[in-house]
Amino acid sequence: MSEEQNQKEGASEGNLHEANAGASQKLEMNAAGRMVPTWVNGKEKIPFKGVNKHRPSGKKAATAIHTSIDYPADGNKVVKSLEEALKLCGLKDGMTISTHHHFRNGDLISNMVFDIAAKMGIKNLLWFPSASFPCHEPQIQHMLDGVIHHIEGSMNGPLGDFASKGKMTKGLAVLRSHGGRYRAIQDGDIHIDIAVLAAPTADEFGNGNGLNGPSACGPLAYAKADTIWADKVIVVTDNLIPFPCQPLDIIGNFVDFVVQMDKIGDPEKIVSGTTNVTKSPDRLLIAEYCAKFLEGAGLLHDHFNFQAGAGGTSLAFVKYLMDIMKARNIRAGAIVGGVTEHMVKILEDGMADFILDGQSFDLEAVRSMRENPRHIAANLLTCYDFHSKGNTTTLMDAIVLGATEVDLNFNANVVTHSDGRMLHGIGGWQNCLYAKCTILAVPSVRDRMPVIRDEVTTLVGPGELVDVIITERGIAINPLRKDLLEATKNSSLPIRTIQEIMDEVHELVGGAPEKPKLGNKVIGVVEWVDGTILDSIWEVPE
Repeated sequence: MSEEQNQKEGASEGNLHEANAGASQKLEMNAAGRMVPTWVNGKEKIPFKGVNKHRPSGKKAATAIHTSIDYPADGNKVVKSLEEALKLCGLKDGMTISTHHHFRNGDLISNMVFDIAAKMGIKNLLWFPSASFPCHEPQIQHMLDGVIHHIEGSMNGPLGDFASKGKMTKGLAVLRSHGGRYRAIQDGDIHIDIAVLAAPTADEFGNGNGLNGPSACGPLAYAKADTIWADKVIVVTDNLIPFPCQPLDIIGNFVDFVVQMDKIGDPEKIVSGTTNVTKSPDRLLIAEYCAKFLEGAGLLHDHFNFQAGAGGTSLAFVKYLMDIMKARNIRAGAIVGGVTEHMVKILEDGMADFILDGQSFDLEAVRSMRENPRHIAANLLTCYDFHSKGNTTTLMDAIVLGATEVDLNFNANVVTHSDGRMLHGIGGWQNCLYAKCTILAVPSVRDRMPVIRDEVTTLVGPGELVDVIITERGIAINPLRKDLLEATKNSSLPIRTIQEIMDEVHELVGGAPEKPKLGNKVIGVVEWVDGTILDSIWEVPE
């Protein structure tokens, strides 16, 4: 029997976790020239065909039909503990368990779920988080003990490093963007058996939100797909209030059980480590170039829509941009992103019409959303789901993002470093590449390593969707964007080719960097927004 027949047989028997484990990896070159597996965790996968080339068929996923008479007539779904809720949901070996990451490094629930599973003797669970953080390092022991089979979700820090070293031996890491995760659930690529969702405020019926209570963390956008398509949904809260809880991020009609506990998360730790405006002269120059480029390219106009990240350079860019807009009496339309106090100030100063918020990055953003009707919760279906009838990302006039690496073909990497180690998740980065003008703001050198390379270590964003790369040494415009080249040809902007910038950096550091020494084993894959396999992540020898 062939390898593919063996894998198909394993998958048909529902043994999806084991079907890929230990099998030799069949690789195929995709349209980006990357060698990728055609089977991932027991499921046949389509190699990347090219930007906008894959057209899905079939219907969206469906869950079993439930009936309200199977639930308490008084609406009270509260049970005494998370362990009891997991038992009532029928937790057993091999299930897929999802959690969300709105508490970022302050999450207290995800580790608790698998601690309980370990106590119950449960094995081979697939953990499907919207992202993981350093606080989830205890999950490594659960993988070593066989409680967690493998993880499909963005891995930040220790878990990514663990997988990069080939230690997550039972399955492949699958990295998806935020929108890609929503799409994967909706399309049926992944089926959630039990979703365990932290809600800073909830009522006994299961309605919940993230705006109120002692653990308020902001909108719960990344939990929405889980509530709709999971077989069982548990809401965990430390602020149980009388029905009805309003506004609704989680709708009680999708919820099976509610658990009250003393504390579900530390909202102070939702704050990113980079939510302060940079003081680096090089980074400040990059930020200034970004703002001046938008002006010089003629992209600024009244009700201009833009998105920027929460990093120090992005925040400095917003400051410079606002100075230009004030001088020209321009008011922004919608500003989008992971939201910080800096964006809140723009809104409250009357410099923008709306904030569309998918995730709050500090407590001032949480306060603003609670109080200001023009600070609106975003939905991943609306913003990022590629298999939907349009995305608001395409309405963005400009988006400024970062990257760990870029290359001469404008391809970009945000998952691995130049040594190949997987230390970051994708977030909404891939989905944002569909803006009208996508700018990557990157230093030319990071930790003495050139950021611009002949070829990125891991392909996460195809170069045809990256319009501009801005460094402290100049601005490189993608040759495909002849309109931007024409618009800026007579400006004072330091427009250069990407080759020129790279050559200058190589001269500065004493030559081109060596390519990373990677193993010959694929330990994970990067999905493109349409679900095809864009690249492989390779083992890094210790």
